[in-house]
Amino acid sequence: MAARDRDLLSRNAVLVLLAALLAAAAVVLLTYGSGLTFFQDSWEFLMHRRHLSVDAVLDPHNEHIVLLPVLINQALLQTFGMSSMTPELVVLVAILLAAAALVFVYVRRRLGSWPALFATALLLFLGPAWQDYLWPFQVGFAGSALFGIAMLLALEEEDCRWDLAACGFLTLSMAFSSLGLPFAVAGAVQLLQRRRRGGLRRAWIVGVPLLLYAGWYAGWGHTAENHFTGHNVLHSPRYVWEGLSASLDAVLALGTIANEVVGRSKWGAPLLIVLLVLAAYRGFRRRGFYPGLWPVLAAAATFWFLAAFNTMAGREPYSSRYLYVGGLFAILLAANLLQGIRFDRRVLLVAGALTAVVAVFNLVPLREGRDFFKKQTVLTRADLGAIEIAERTVEPSFVLTPEIDGTVFLNEIEAGNYLQAVSEHGSPAYDPAELVTAPEEGRYHADLVLANALPLGIEPESGVAPPPGARCTRTPPGSSRPIPLHPGTATVQFAPGGPGAVRLRRFAVGEYPLVTEDLAGGTTTALYIPRDRSQRPWRLQVDAPRGATVCN
Repeated sequence: MAARDRDLLSRNAVLVLLAALLAAAAVVLLTYGSGLTFFQDSWEFLMHRRHLSVDAVLDPHNEHIVLLPVLINQALLQTFGMSSMTPELVVLVAILLAAAALVFVYVRRRLGSWPALFATALLLFLGPAWQDYLWPFQVGFAGSALFGIAMLLALEEEDCRWDLAACGFLTLSMAFSSLGLPFAVAGAVQLLQRRRRGGLRRAWIVGVPLLLYAGWYAGWGHTAENHFTGHNVLHSPRYVWEGLSASLDAVLALGTIANEVVGRSKWGAPLLIVLLVLAAYRGFRRRGFYPGLWPVLAAAATFWFLAAFNTMAGREPYSSRYLYVGGLFAILLAANLLQGIRFDRRVLLVAGALTAVVAVFNLVPLREGRDFFKKQTVLTRADLGAIEIAERTVEPSFVLTPEIDGTVFLNEIEAGNYLQAVSEHGSPAYDPAELVTAPEEGRYHADLVLANALPLGIEPESGVAPPPGARCTRTPPGSSRPIPLHPGTATVQFAPGGPGAVRLRRFAVGEYPLVTEDLAGGTTTALYIPRDRSQRPWRLQVDAPRGATVCN
């Protein structure tokens, strides 16, 4: 077989494997994301930006411009409603796949097809970045990365038409999120390097998007909450170092996740030191580096230092949502540092085997991240289902708090606004029939939310007489069997003796979420149960040393 035919066969094989990798990643991400619902910041869009207006699309979210994420969210909301997160997940996965394909092109230009395939596999299965892969709100970071890479590739063409495309790509990158700023820095460095070939005359490529961003910042962006402090600046080198170390951990499957973040491992920092020494040695031997290194290095430094300057609790450098960007920059930097090295077949075989092992290992944190989102999905759907059940009597200003809803990620939910959104776009919550079969943790917190949203009334020592026509049940001393209660007023009259307690549940089947203790013997406790959308009765357990009489 001629050398030309072998090269063609090799290129075709790589492209077939690339297509298979992209398809496999799509299947994994869509499967893992199936059945999940909206999470944390997604509710800010759904509750406060679901109606198209200038402020809705241009108001900052944290420090970020979110123009395109809001427009995408609104288009999907109007088309598919609010009952499922799947349409948003499909858009996120499509953007991630497109970005991975561009990484393949970027690395292939420097190292060849097979190393490019391995680099793409590492990015596609970057499990520690599970928030960026399974949470559609992160379409902002993913979109900025996609069009940022496209801008770098277009600039390398040095063609008028590609220059116009590069300007458009950078504008889109900055419209997805402020992650576009590091790519603007990368573009400026790339143009500055080519100033002798007319690079400065091409400054408009970066200048136009930056002017648009400056206009946004002057009009809306400056109103964002800012965490820039002298303390953050002083500690920024350590933050950047930890971010780079965590990125290496993520790419090489050396980190594990704990709750929402990737746990720090012992390997990232020493490995980073070794790589820096090797890079410095290679640069010394070559008397410099290939020019493509400096734009990516500038972008990575800009990203990590901006994150460091605005750090706060929840923005640790090893947080999952930062590791997609960190891992992306690590791969692009490696491609430029290794440029010029020829890899023989044995090296490629070893590299391919190691890549496969790393990709499989990185499925573990991706699955653990999926499990975290599944738990949040149960709580979210159960808590929101409780609000919908209490629709008739819940106050519009009622808000969910971690003490009752079991999670800290629903602080954007206000009952009146949420119910209005449901009437317009459908519901992502469990309906009453689904809530009956939901996992126990969700049912437990649904009872707590219901009790506070209805609200359920409990008045110890009320002195209220049983309602006319009530049916009364005498409970024996000790703990009674569950007694069904229907809407209206119920009374529990404790026989004289030691203190007792009443315990209530409705959807929960294990513990009783609502407990009122130390009720004096010889007194009556009144329970007020508003009527709501569910026919399922509340169930009462009475603890009384001498027994009690329950009337309802």
